[in-house]
Amino acid sequence: MKNHMKIEFLSVSQNEALARISVASFISQMNPTMDELTDIKTVVSEAVTNAIIHGYEDKPDQTVLLECAMEDEQIEIIIKDNGIGMADIEQAREPLFTSKPEWERSGMGFTIMENFMDKVEIKSDEGAGTTIRMVKQLTSTRALAN
Repeated sequence: MKNHMKIEFLSVSQNEALARISVASFISQMNPTMDELTDIKTVVSEAVTNAIIHGYEDKPDQTVLLECAMEDEQIEIIIKDNGIGMADIEQAREPLFTSKPEWERSGMGFTIMENFMDKVEIKSDEGAGTTIRMVKQLTSTRALAN
């Protein structure tokens, strides 16, 4: 089965839960395992939090775009912001690196995404924002019947 959804929401931290729950509800029709569902909710939370805190520097009047697509047993999630972008993606991917040490951020967001998903692609341009694309192949083939 092929399906797709897209939502936009303001860059306020409370909307991180909206994003996580929306993706979880959307992919539930594929009947993922609890571990798969937990992993996916975690990476959505990390990516959205990065967009809000790092991309938009906690400015609440900006927009975060969330897209989710599924086909067969594969899930694709895209989180996009039009914030400040990153000068050095490879540095940002390093465990424990954070652009906001004064906020007591752990710097583990990209590491978590890369460990929980099969593929993580990051595109970023300074002053133009960041797009994170994540793909996971579900191990179960227990998709719910229509």
